[in-house]
Amino acid sequence: MSRIEHPDVLAPAALGPVRLRNRTLKAATYENMARNGLVTDQLIDFHVEHARGGVGMTTVAYCAVTPDGRIDQHQILWRPEAIPGLRRLTDAVHAEGAAISAQIGHSGPVNNGKATRTKPLSPSRYFNMQFLRIVAAASIDDIERVIKAHAAAARMAIETGFDAVEVHLGHNYLASSFLSPNINHRKDDYGGSLNNRARFGLRILDAVRDVAQDQLGIVVKLNMDDGVPGGFWIDEAMQVAQWIEKAGSADALEMTAGSSLLNPMYLFKGDSPVNEFAAALPQPVRTGVKLIGKHVLREYPYADGYLMADAQQIRSAVSMPMILLGGVTNRQTMDEAMAAGFDFVAMGRALLREPDLINRIAEDSGTRSLCNHNNKCMVTIFTNTRCVLRPENQLTPQDAPSEPSDVATPLGFAG
Repeated sequence: MSRIEHPDVLAPAALGPVRLRNRTLKAATYENMARNGLVTDQLIDFHVEHARGGVGMTTVAYCAVTPDGRIDQHQILWRPEAIPGLRRLTDAVHAEGAAISAQIGHSGPVNNGKATRTKPLSPSRYFNMQFLRIVAAASIDDIERVIKAHAAAARMAIETGFDAVEVHLGHNYLASSFLSPNINHRKDDYGGSLNNRARFGLRILDAVRDVAQDQLGIVVKLNMDDGVPGGFWIDEAMQVAQWIEKAGSADALEMTAGSSLLNPMYLFKGDSPVNEFAAALPQPVRTGVKLIGKHVLREYPYADGYLMADAQQIRSAVSMPMILLGGVTNRQTMDEAMAAGFDFVAMGRALLREPDLINRIAEDSGTRSLCNHNNKCMVTIFTNTRCVLRPENQLTPQDAPSEPSDVATPLGFAG
């Protein structure tokens, strides 16, 4: 493909069939603003604020394709009852001049079965340490059902006015856990070799593409590194990215990292707010987090563009458009990403801190983000996601969930 040399990140661009006003995306950060699987006014206001702030496209985080594909009971679930609210949401974002994408996926072993009242699925029988429950291995019927559900979600995304979908193949949700040799111990056509472990995710993408055609952009969120020994790693990610490109099943790749199950802070460089997490949790979980939290919620140093070096290895292996995620907070990093061959940038925490950051950067390229990467925004996932540094968003005692079954995993924040 022909590539524009050092494109302007704030100039219009095409993502597959979607024309965006600029190359900045609001990354999926689980909002916890839907209720009982349906859109709320609060969720609409959240995305309208980011659209008004200047992003080219905003992403609605984690819309589950099946009831057992949720993490908690409130996440948006693709079904007929959700259509009116989803249409109100897309119309409101479009009115601000931005495009809107829906992240679609199946939570797999990350599902809190007690909260969702469903049976979680994993590639192989798996013990979830977070919820202290055995997760059953997915049957072939389960695999076929989930693939069809992704296609149905794409069909409904078109019907409700979404411009794109982001298919989640990261963070050890179901498709990602199939990719991981650490979790996938199957002996059939979906386990063993990388070709087999990737089969499920690639079939999902083919099914979504068959529905989307030229009516919907398709972004793939793919792990480069699970962040644990024996997990999915960058050499395998390069091969999977090449298979995706060859199949023509996606319009852009967004590379990510980390495991919701085994290393939830790996994606989030910066502070690890263990004490804040503990304070927001009910007993006896609170005591457990205080005792072992530092071993589970490990801390990694922050640097601007911290995933760029690894993502450039994927960039060297494929020519399809790529989105840089991780530590994008200022115009300098955006320009470096464009110069390095990335086509778009995705921003999460920086936009939670300042939803109008893109407009401000457009006015003054020297604008610096006020986000200090304390990651206390992650604690707010238990109620509704926000930056606690904004005066109107200070944490309060009401941020504690009413019961343990309400608790989602920290990496759900990333989407």
